[in-house]
Amino acid sequence: MLVYGLLILGIASRLFVHVPNFSPVIAIALFSGMYVDKKYAVWLPVVLMAVTDMILGWHATVLYTWGSIGLIAWFNFYLRDRKTTGNVVMSSLLSATLFYVFTNLGVWLTSGMYPMDARGLVDCYAMAVPFFRWSLVSTVVYALVLHKVVQMSLVKVQTVKI
Repeated sequence: MLVYGLLILGIASRLFVHVPNFSPVIAIALFSGMYVDKKYAVWLPVVLMAVTDMILGWHATVLYTWGSIGLIAWFNFYLRDRKTTGNVVMSSLLSATLFYVFTNLGVWLTSGMYPMDARGLVDCYAMAVPFFRWSLVSTVVYALVLHKVVQMSLVKVQTVKI
């Protein structure tokens, strides 16, 4: 049930109009790492991205976006036995930052929008700060909501086997 709920939430959030970069996708990757069987945890958020990118359109940074989402799920295996609110908040901040660093590196390398020098890289990251702000806020908000929902559920959520 958790897997399907995360997929539906993630797909819907990417397809319907929303504040740019205010999305639960990074939080879903985080929770996938925490709760979904390790064989599938990395693939769940990557499949979410692939399905929605087929609808929204392909882009040159696919490897960077999907790769960072997969890494976020993988890194959050560490939280499987450490599911505290503090750890969820810290992981949210780190996960959103990882996504920002990887995806904007991809923009700099593939878009042709910036010179291929240190100044171009700095400019690329600087121009992305407004998007990062919303991504950071949404990741923390969605991760805390998902964390509270799981804590409040009547049935104790165990690692999900697909």
